Amino acid sequence: MELNAQQIESIVRRVLGNLGAATPAASGDIPKTAKVAMLTSPKHIEVKEFPIPETLEDDDILVRVEGCGVCGTDVHEWKGDPFGLIPVVLGHEGTGEIVKIGKNVKKDSAGKPLGVGDKVVTCMIFKDNPDITMFDLNKQNVGGADVYGLLPDDDIHLNGWFSDYILVRGGSTVFNVSDLDLDSRILIEPCAVLIHAVERAKTTGILKFNSRVVVQGCGPIGLMQIAVLKAAGVVNIIAVDGDEKRLAMAKKLGAAYTVNFMKEDAIAKVMEISGTGAEMAFQCTGSPKAASTIWKYVRRGGSMCELGFFVDNGDTTYNPHQDICNKEIRVIGSWTYQAKDWLQACDVLKEAQKDGLPVEELLTHKYALADINEAMEMNISMQGLKIVVKGE
Repeated sequence: MELNAQQIESIVRRVLGNLGAATPAASGDIPKTAKVAMLTSPKHIEVKEFPIPETLEDDDILVRVEGCGVCGTDVHEWKGDPFGLIPVVLGHEGTGEIVKIGKNVKKDSAGKPLGVGDKVVTCMIFKDNPDITMFDLNKQNVGGADVYGLLPDDDIHLNGWFSDYILVRGGSTVFNVSDLDLDSRILIEPCAVLIHAVERAKTTGILKFNSRVVVQGCGPIGLMQIAVLKAAGVVNIIAVDGDEKRLAMAKKLGAAYTVNFMKEDAIAKVMEISGTGAEMAFQCTGSPKAASTIWKYVRRGGSMCELGFFVDNGDTTYNPHQDICNKEIRVIGSWTYQAKDWLQACDVLKEAQKDGLPVEELLTHKYALADINEAMEMNISMQGLKIVVKGE
C-alpha cells in the first residue's frame, strides 16, 4: 500500500510524539507566544500574549486550540466574577490538536493511544485525588475536581480553551477524539452533561423507550437533551418552550410534539398530548419561574430530573403536597457529569449523525478570539444557540 506525503507526515509525528521528543506537528509550527482571552474585570476580556513553554514536563501535553463553545457558566463568570477567579482564562468546551507531548504520555484516560497530531478534549483534573479513575464506581462528578477554563491564573496562563494554545497538565482526564469532526468535538462536553442527566433519570426505573417525556426549555442544553433521548431510543418527547424557532429545532432533533407556552396553556396541552401527564420531565431552563411549573407536567408516580441550575439563579416555589407528596413524584438532581459520561457522549454524537439528527446546527454563531466579548453578548441575547470561539 502506497502512502501519500500527508499520511507519512502523520506517522512521523506520532512516532516522534510517542518517543517523548516533544516535537511540534510540523517544524516551526509552534510560535514563541500564545494568545489567550483573559477576563480581567467583569464584562471585559483582553486578548494577551504569553510565552509558550519551550520544554514540557514529562506528563504534560501542548494543544493547539481549534474551537471552544461558550457555556452559560462562562457567561456567568464574565458578567460578575461570582467564582472569584479574575484574572482567568475561561473556556471548558474546547478541543484541539496535540502539537507537543511529554515522554510519559502514551495513552489517553480510556487507554486509547495518544500522540502528536491527535485531536483531544479535556475533562476533569483529579490532582488532589490521583487514585480516582474514570472507571471507579464511587465516581466524583465535576464538583469534586478542577476543570480547564475555571482555574486560577498561574505563571504559565495557558489554562483555558479561549486561547490558541492550552497546556494540559499531568493528572488531567484527556480523551483522543480524532474520529470525530470539529463541530462534534465542540459538543462533547455539553453532550456529556445530558448523558449524565439521562443516566441519573434511569435510576428511577421509570425512563423507558416508550415513556412520555417532557423537556422544558429548548436552549442548547434542552435541545441537546432531546437529541440524546432520541439517540437513546426514546420516541415520545414533548418539547416546551416559548420560541418557535427553538421549537422547530426541537422537532428536527427528535421531539414528537412541541408546546409553545407563549401561545397556549402549556400544562393543559401536555396533558392533552400525554393523557395523564409525563412519566419523566427534564427541567433544562435555569429559570426559577420555570422550575416552579415543571411539576405540573408529571403524572402520578412519575419522575422529574432537575439539571438546569449549574449556578445559583435563586429560589423557586412549589406546593409540596400537590406537586410531590400527593403524586408521589421521584425527584432526581443532575449536575454536570462524570468522566465516563464523555465516552458515551462521543458514541451518542456518532449515533445522532447516523440517525440524521442535525446536532451540528446547534452551533449557530462562530467568533474569532479577538471578538470574544461579542460572543458573550450574543450568548446573553439568546439570538443563537451554541456560540463558538474559533481557534486562530
